[in-house]
Amino acid sequence: MIKNKLQTKLYDMKNKLKNGAGCFFAITLFLLTSSFTNLLNRPSNEKIIKDYYAAYEKKDWNMLASLLADGFTFTSPNDDHIDLKTYKERCWPNSANIKRFDIDKLIVKGDDAFVTYNGWTNDGRVFRNTEYFKFKDGKIKENACFFGPGISFPNNKEK
Repeated sequence: MIKNKLQTKLYDMKNKLKNGAGCFFAITLFLLTSSFTNLLNRPSNEKIIKDYYAAYEKKDWNMLASLLADGFTFTSPNDDHIDLKTYKERCWPNSANIKRFDIDKLIVKGDDAFVTYNGWTNDGRVFRNTEYFKFKDGKIKENACFFGPGISFPNNKEK
């Protein structure tokens, strides 16, 4: 009789563990699948960069702002880690003078990317820059622009 009670208890414990492990497995699988699905639905960092330049070509501030993470900063030879508000005031007006961007090199490694491009102004002038992008949670967290030869930025009146 004691043996039967012990066997019954062991059987009950085994089933509880088995059901608990199954439940744990199901929850884990669900969470992993959800996270993986979110990653699949998130645009690639390469696409985000191309959309960034397309926003300038289209003069679409809302499109650009949707690509930028909270706490976004921009750095260039003229600006040092400026915030989004200052970026919009100082840099966004350049969009009015941009015709297009031709991306020459685009290298993405995880949440870091480098882009070298030729930008064309509405009056046919060219500027060539390289930019470093840092991503966080599928959005641009930082952009550091390095001016190359040419007019440096679209609204530059010096050249």
